Amino acid sequence: MAKGMFKIPPDGDGESKPSRLIPKTCFTTEATDETTQSFYEAEDGSVSTGVWECPPCKVDIDDYPVNEMMTIIFGALVLTNNEGVQETFGPGEVVYVAKGSTLTWHITDRLRKYYMTSP
Repeated sequence: MAKGMFKIPPDGDGESKPSRLIPKTCFTTEATDETTQSFYEAEDGSVSTGVWECPPCKVDIDDYPVNEMMTIIFGALVLTNNEGVQETFGPGEVVYVAKGSTLTWHITDRLRKYYMTSP
């Protein structure tokens, strides 16, 4: 890997680790195997990148904790903002969520996404 650049493969290239972003009570099926494979974490905390995967769930978020740009690898995600506007995202689509957003995050089909976040 060249310094300052790297490839993030859709299946990862190493070991995914358990992730605990979604409360157990929010999963909508028996599956709860949420995982993250981190590829880069800036020393100053200014950016984080990787691949995240999660089974179906539904979570109301009052204050989205980061700015996040994501690309859906597979699965389906429905986002509903605080005004009731709903948008569905699927494979190949890019989504941006601003820090502080109020929304409902609903994964309807097991989701895998590339992510890039910043505080």
